[in-house]
Amino acid sequence: MFILGMIMYSLAEYATHRFIFHLKPPKNAFLLKILKRLHYDHHTNPNELHLLFLPLWYSVPNIAISGAIFYFLSSSFVMTNAFIAGIMLFLLFYEWKHYIAHRPLQPISPWGRWMKKVHLWHHFKNENYWYGVTNPAYDFLMGTFKDQKDVDQSKTAKNLEKRGDQKIEL
Repeated sequence: MFILGMIMYSLAEYATHRFIFHLKPPKNAFLLKILKRLHYDHHTNPNELHLLFLPLWYSVPNIAISGAIFYFLSSSFVMTNAFIAGIMLFLLFYEWKHYIAHRPLQPISPWGRWMKKVHLWHHFKNENYWYGVTNPAYDFLMGTFKDQKDVDQSKTAKNLEKRGDQKIEL
């Protein structure tokens, strides 16, 4: 169940990043404020330390809800704890990889250096590609991994709020 928790977080990393954090700006001021804190402001100021990490008011309820759903399905306290532990470990791994991607640190492995480069393409080349922070698997599966030479420079990569009138195509 621990591994399942890690896999579920990995999937949530991609799906949340692509389908929620990159929504067109909502007209509702409260929802816009939430999206700005969760992600839009991070694209505007990608190296701002306090914007690198997911806020606890977002992460803790998501972990609790995931755990409650898993417990409802499994009826096992032990398996639920293993599942939640997998989620939490992968969340910490995600936060570490995201931190490394935006700080003046050199990852020690070729894989880490490559993932950092790919994540920075998402911020500085085109925000419609390369959503994976910890791995590119879902980008490959969903068609959002491209050779950066084949992708046009986006005018809104550093300002997601300006995407409101833009038709987004992949």
